[in-house]
Amino acid sequence: MTKDRKLAGNVLLLITAMIWGTAFVFQRTGMEDIGPMTFNAARMFLGAAAVSPLAYFSARKTGKADPIRKKNTLLGGLGCGICLGAASIFQQAGLVYTTAGKAGFITAMYMLLVPVIGFVFLKRKNSWLVWLAVATGVAGMYLLCLGGRTAFEKGDALEGVCALLFAFHILCCDRFVKEADPIGISALQFLIAGLFSAAGSLLLEQPAAYQLLAAAVPILYCGLVSGGIGYTLQIIAQKYTEPTTASLLMSLESVFAAIAGAILLHERMSIRELAGCIIMFAAIIMVQVPLPAKAGGRT
Repeated sequence: MTKDRKLAGNVLLLITAMIWGTAFVFQRTGMEDIGPMTFNAARMFLGAAAVSPLAYFSARKTGKADPIRKKNTLLGGLGCGICLGAASIFQQAGLVYTTAGKAGFITAMYMLLVPVIGFVFLKRKNSWLVWLAVATGVAGMYLLCLGGRTAFEKGDALEGVCALLFAFHILCCDRFVKEADPIGISALQFLIAGLFSAAGSLLLEQPAAYQLLAAAVPILYCGLVSGGIGYTLQIIAQKYTEPTTASLLMSLESVFAAIAGAILLHERMSIRELAGCIIMFAAIIMVQVPLPAKAGGRT
């Protein structure tokens, strides 16, 4: 792999992180005109429309899928779609009560929750550095969200549930994607998440056409730019970027969320909250750094 391709991949992932981080601003402004489930349903259906052509051409390129691969694609799309839909609803609802910057950092805690859930439910072993990162992340979360209070504020708590659900989403993807069509799973998960959100919208909200028109710009950005373009850039870039570098670059999403919130929404954080963000970001970086293999050990 040439240095130019690696550089191009890294730049594309940086752009992806910026797109995803900026999406928090559009998600928050969208809540001024529409309910969280209705917003989520619209953006997920747009994401499905954007990714489906890629899934179609990917399926044509690979030819007729074997039954196991097809089954895993369907099961993976269903499981990931439910997790994605639920996580996005909690994220969207949380943005009604908290800032885009805080939401970005709290959501990013899923990177720390994945190894914890894997250890508890799947008996996966973690290195000492992972556990140190988890402890560091908890300290950062305390400064960002509590700082002397005894309970999370409503918005922060909703974003915390969102992070937990995104962790299950990552584990669900990991379970199925190795023996399935990853782009097919992505397109199907957007569709399932859209149906999941639409059902909740019809039951708990009162969606109307004028609401969709009022929130059209945030919905289009989150559905087509963040969902369709962001996902496509990630797929292309990860062909040329090492996995560790890719995860580190994509973790900058939380930083871009805070920057976009400050510039576009004039959000401000206290010194304590900024310290919490810095500590949490250090933990997010730490959990993704692989330790060198011991001499004589298995690779």
